[in-house]
Amino acid sequence: MPSKIIILLLCILGWTACKNDSGVQEIRDGGGPNANLIRNPATADEVPADTVNVAKIVYEEKEYDFGTVKEGAIVEHDFKFTNTGKIPLWITGARSSCGCTIPEWPKEMIQPGGTSVISAKFNTEGKHNNQQKIIYVSGNTFPGETTVTLKGIVEPK
Repeated sequence: MPSKIIILLLCILGWTACKNDSGVQEIRDGGGPNANLIRNPATADEVPADTVNVAKIVYEEKEYDFGTVKEGAIVEHDFKFTNTGKIPLWITGARSSCGCTIPEWPKEMIQPGGTSVISAKFNTEGKHNNQQKIIYVSGNTFPGETTVTLKGIVEPK
């Protein structure tokens, strides 16, 4: 008898919990007061975007073509960049489009006019033919995320 009461209470709880999802719907529809700010802080109506007094990352090259390599080779490249903004640049992270590519980034602030590198290592083991690996770099920049790309051809062993 107690198990029937518990099951009944769980059913009632589940029915009432799923009945009110208006908060989630409000954000999906864009009707919430902060929905635009959450989706894109730089273009939110309530906050004017400051695209002048920010850090800006400008790469010497955004794409590196490593040509043709044999499978198993490790392709390494440094993407050099300059902070052309007006405040110190802080790179908060970098990630790649594939686990076979490992990015490394500077952990210290890059002063306006300063330069540094994003290093990338691509392990070609198990990769064949045309390859394109994108590295996403996040920081206090405008825009908030930039990309660089490694591309080339990997010949099978």
